[in-house]
Amino acid sequence: MAFKTKKKDFSENQRRLILVLLAFMAVIFIGVAGYMTIEHYSFLDALFMTVITLSTVGYEVVRPLSQGGKIFSVFLIIGGVGFVFYGFTTFVQYFIESRLRDRSGGRRMKKDISQLKGHIILCGYGRVGREVARMLAEEGVSFVAIDDDQKTYDKAVEDGFLCIHGNASKDEILHEAGIQTAKALIAAVGNDADNIYITFSAKVLRPDILIVARGSDEESEAKLKRAGADRTLLPLNVSGRRMAMLAIHPVVADFIETTVHNREGGLLLEDIKVEPGSFMVGKMLSEVQKQSKGMIILALRRGGGKFTANPAPGTVFEAGDEMITMANDRQLQRLEGSE
Repeated sequence: MAFKTKKKDFSENQRRLILVLLAFMAVIFIGVAGYMTIEHYSFLDALFMTVITLSTVGYEVVRPLSQGGKIFSVFLIIGGVGFVFYGFTTFVQYFIESRLRDRSGGRRMKKDISQLKGHIILCGYGRVGREVARMLAEEGVSFVAIDDDQKTYDKAVEDGFLCIHGNASKDEILHEAGIQTAKALIAAVGNDADNIYITFSAKVLRPDILIVARGSDEESEAKLKRAGADRTLLPLNVSGRRMAMLAIHPVVADFIETTVHNREGGLLLEDIKVEPGSFMVGKMLSEVQKQSKGMIILALRRGGGKFTANPAPGTVFEAGDEMITMANDRQLQRLEGSE
């Protein structure tokens, strides 16, 4: 779920503030240049005269002004002082609007997070976390990110995602993220110890939640599993295998990349669970394939056991079966019962 912010209005206010600051600098430049040219003041004296003229504080002039200097000061006061007050008003307005926007946006974000169900909690919005968030957004999966770094949190908000600023290992933060109604949790913080603590805390609060955790080596992977992680991932190992696959089997790698990540038509690789009441329950695999018009079932798992690759056509589906399928959008909608 993306968090809608008024970025356009905010950008317009920023641009207006920048223009005001640039114009103010231009007025200062004109004042300094005018006094240096007309009265032959030094730069410091000219700057002093410009500032006291625009601020109307009433200090004594450096030395008596000439006729031309007086005329220049009149125009500087008429144009400059009014502009200074306008710039001050613009700055105050910008500041107040920013504070009000932050408060209202924070309340709206908390409300949106509290309404999430079946979502994913993403702990960490660093380099790995941002890639995870991008994939989840492309898949249309609702999620909320958690990060305790202010800059990283601001980046998540700027990207339009629901986010909580806080330590993901704390129970109150996990409750705020909706752990009781979440589908899964991804621990993608850059520190192994933090990921282990987050995993342990989440499992204590929700023993049945699916946890995918990031580790840096085999030792941290073992500790993550002991802490309760259902799946672990070592980014360096994954990158190494991916590079090897691209070098050894480039065509296969391209096919997998296209099938898994392409959402714009063609075949998609998906995992489907046979829910109670599904049209597939009690039917043979060959019947389901015929009814779904070309869908391919690559593997089937029953009772949480191991996957059986290329299951036999006479296999009868039961509620709770999990399968890996290759199908297009329409076939998947049929399988998931949304058509």
